[in-house]
Amino acid sequence: MGVKGLHLHDLRHTGNTLAAQSGASLANLKTRMGHDSDRAALIYQHATRDADQRTADALSARVEAEQKNDDGETT
Repeated sequence: MGVKGLHLHDLRHTGNTLAAQSGASLANLKTRMGHDSDRAALIYQHATRDADQRTADALSARVEAEQKNDDGETT
């Protein structure tokens, strides 16, 4: 590729890691990579603080939306 120390696999890893962080499911990653193995796709789903925060924010938003749908009644 012409860049010392950079390999095609490095770009593949970065692309799949970014896809996973963007919300790609395990099935999506397997399709992108052309693999049948869950284990291979799980490599790219690194836990990150940002991902944890997005998950928590999304769950909070869903709970708040449900509470509003219940006309202010909490369950």
